[in-house]
Amino acid sequence: MKKPTLKAPKLKAPDLSSVTGGSRTGQSLLAGVAVLGLVFGIAELRSPATSAATGGGKRTTAQVERAALVCPPPMQGVTGSTTLTLFSPEGGTGSTGTGLLADATADNVLAAQNPAQPAPSASAAPSDAASAATPAGQPSGSPAAAVDARISLAKPGLPATGPAANGDTAPGSFAIATGNLAPGFTATQLTSSEQGGAGLSGADCLPSGTSFWFSGASTTGNRVDYVTLVNADSLPAVVDLRMYGDKGPIDNELATGISIAPGKTETMSLASLTKGPVDNLALHVVTRSGRVAAGVHAIDTGKGSDWLEPSADPAASVVIPGIPDDVTAAHLVIATDSADDADLKVQLSGKNGWFTPAGNETVHVKAGMTAALDFQFTEQTREGASAVRLTPTSDSHPTPIVAGLRVDRENKGKTEAAWLAGGNPIGARASIADNRAGQTKLFLTATDADAKVKVTSSAGASGGTPAGKDVDVPAGTTVSVDGIDPAGANGPYALTLQTLGGGPVLAARQITIPAKDVPAFTTQQFRDDHATVQVPQVAADPGVVLGR
Repeated sequence: MKKPTLKAPKLKAPDLSSVTGGSRTGQSLLAGVAVLGLVFGIAELRSPATSAATGGGKRTTAQVERAALVCPPPMQGVTGSTTLTLFSPEGGTGSTGTGLLADATADNVLAAQNPAQPAPSASAAPSDAASAATPAGQPSGSPAAAVDARISLAKPGLPATGPAANGDTAPGSFAIATGNLAPGFTATQLTSSEQGGAGLSGADCLPSGTSFWFSGASTTGNRVDYVTLVNADSLPAVVDLRMYGDKGPIDNELATGISIAPGKTETMSLASLTKGPVDNLALHVVTRSGRVAAGVHAIDTGKGSDWLEPSADPAASVVIPGIPDDVTAAHLVIATDSADDADLKVQLSGKNGWFTPAGNETVHVKAGMTAALDFQFTEQTREGASAVRLTPTSDSHPTPIVAGLRVDRENKGKTEAAWLAGGNPIGARASIADNRAGQTKLFLTATDADAKVKVTSSAGASGGTPAGKDVDVPAGTTVSVDGIDPAGANGPYALTLQTLGGGPVLAARQITIPAKDVPAFTTQQFRDDHATVQVPQVAADPGVVLGR
C-alpha cells in the first residue's frame, strides 16, 4: 500500500461577513476558533514520538545533540609533552556535527558558549529535525567558526589527535561535539614527563560539575600533589576544597571560597592547604556557585606520577577496577564524610570469583576520616589482573564511602605508579579515545553475574583496520583482553565497549610506554557515555493556546 502524502492546507481567513447578530468581538472569536481548528487538525496528522515507556507514553528517548568535556592542565613540566585525542563512536543519527578541542581561555570559552549561527535562508522553511530543541537545551550550531580550535574531529569512528600547549604553565582545555558527533563523544589526555622522574600521566576529560571526590592524595615524604580547577563555562565559579585525613576533617580558610573566572585554570599545591604533612588524604571539591572540572595530580619523586582517578559518588559498596597482572604493591585509601563509621569487607577478584585476601579481611573507617590498607603481591600470590570490592560487613549498616587505590609496578628495581578509584559500570556503551598498538591492556570485571561485552577497536588516527570481538566475563573475575589492536594501526586508536548481556561490568584500560627501564604506565576507567537522554513526550493541547 502506497504511503499517503500529507500536504498542509493553505490557511485562509474565514469569511464572517455573513454572520449576523454578533458583535465584532464575537466575530473575532469565531475566526480564532476556525484557525485553531485548522492548526490542530494539521498537528494530529504528524507521527508522535516513539515512547520509551510501555503503556504510559510519558517519556521518549533521544540522542544528545551537544556534548562538552574539560581536560586538566598538562602538568608536563618544562620538557614534557602531552597528546590530546578526540573520538565519537559510529551510530549518531543527528545532523552532521562538529567536534573540536581548544585551550580553556576566556575568549575561547565565551565563543564556545555563544556559537556563531548561519544566517537563515529567506526561502527555506525549517524542517521538523532542524526546529527540534536539543535534549540539553543547547544550540545545535557548530562553535568551530569562532573558537580557536587546537584539534578538530572530522567524523564518527575515527579519532583525531594533536599536541597540547607547550610549557609548564599550559592551561586546561575543553572539547565540544555537536550533531552526530555528540553521542558517545570522549577525549583523553596523555603526558610523558620526567618531572619527578620518568613517568606517564593520563586523564579522561570529563564534564564540568559541582562535586568531585579524590582518595589517595598525600603531602608527606617525597609526594608533590596539586589540585587543578578549570572553569570552561561562561559564568564564574566559587569552590570549596574539603579535605579529610586519618584524624578527621582538615580546615583551612585558604581552601574555601576560591574564585575561578571563566576560561581560567587554577593550580594549587595541596601541601599549602593541609597545615603540615598528611598522608592518606581524601579531597572533596564542591562548588558554591558555577561549575568546574577538578583534578589531582600526584608526583612521588623517583617512584611514579599520574593523575588520581576521580572516584564515583559515595556509596555503601565500591568496586575499583584496573589492577594490573604484574602489580607488586597496592595502597588502598578509603574515606567517608558520613556521621557514621563504616565497617567493610575487603575482596579481590580472582580466577574463580571474589575472594578475601589473608590479613586484609575487613577495614574500619571512622566517621569523617580516612583509613588505609597495604597489599603486597608476588608471582605466587597474584591471580592475574584484578579488582577490589568493598561492601558493608552488615547489610543493616550501609555507610557511603569513596576509595582510591595506588598500584605499583617494578622493572629492574625501578618503579612506576598509577592511582585507581571506585567506579561505575560501563552501562550500554563506553569509549576511551587514546590507545596504542602493542602498549595497551584492557581489563573487564563482572561484579555480580556473568556478562558478555563487545569490544571494538577503531582504526588509528592515521590509518589501520578496525577490529572487534565479543568477550565473556565470569562473575567475580577480571578478564585481561588480548588481541584488541587494529591491524596496521597508525597513531592512537579508540576502544569502545558495549554490554551485550548479563550483569554489570566495570572496565579499565592500561597503557605502558617504558622510559629508561621505568615501566611508565597509566590506567583510566571506561565511563558510561550517556549517549541518550529521556525527555518528556509532548502532545498538542489547545488549552495551552487558549489560556486554560
